[in-house]
Amino acid sequence: MAGFLAMAFLFVLDFFANRCYISICDIGEQMSEPTETEEKNKAEGAMLTSLLLAGAPPEPELRKFTLIGDVTEETSEKIISTMLYLHGNAKVEELVEPENPDNDETEEVVRPFEFIISTNGGSADEMFAIYDIMRYVREEVDVETYGIGKVMSAGTLLLAAGTKGKRKIGKHCRVMIHSVIGGSVGPMHQLDNEMREIRSMQEAYITAICNETNLTEKKLRSILKRKVNVYLTAEEAVEHGFADIIV
Repeated sequence: MAGFLAMAFLFVLDFFANRCYISICDIGEQMSEPTETEEKNKAEGAMLTSLLLAGAPPEPELRKFTLIGDVTEETSEKIISTMLYLHGNAKVEELVEPENPDNDETEEVVRPFEFIISTNGGSADEMFAIYDIMRYVREEVDVETYGIGKVMSAGTLLLAAGTKGKRKIGKHCRVMIHSVIGGSVGPMHQLDNEMREIRSMQEAYITAICNETNLTEKKLRSILKRKVNVYLTAEEAVEHGFADIIV
């Protein structure tokens, strides 16, 4: 009985040894003569491995920011900081033919950024601070403004200050313009001084709006003399040059 079991064990061992040898030989034959598909898969695998080793490509940078709410010192600081940052890294090297792996030629590209606006207005001082930075930045980088919801008071100048041809406005956005508003309490000489400052700011506002839109100084003064809030539809805003495109 023991002899029979030993012979059976040797038979089974020999059987599996032959099977393994055949399988290994078959694999060797396949590897020695790879098909076209196998070669392609091997190349793609090698490329994927190299990409994984090099690290995943960085996420595209978000070149958009918003003004949602009033124009204040806090929002002004954030907007100005963001614009200066995006202006500072606007220039990048990109492939001339990214779809052509054999061409590694690059060219310098200046990337624009988008400024989305929805505001009731706010501080005239902070409006002019943002405006001056926009004027500085747009000399090198396209500033694409986009008015949504409501663009009123101080917001109208910021919408109009975008790069000409790249100022968008939502179909249902409302635009409102009015005179510079100010108020003060105190001695007569102080009130006179405040009124002179308000008039000066009003003149600067008129000049800026006329520079950025289709409105003439005469037309704008006639609007502001009404001493009421003047509302414009998206179509009227484009007609007067506060925006270029309705979306």
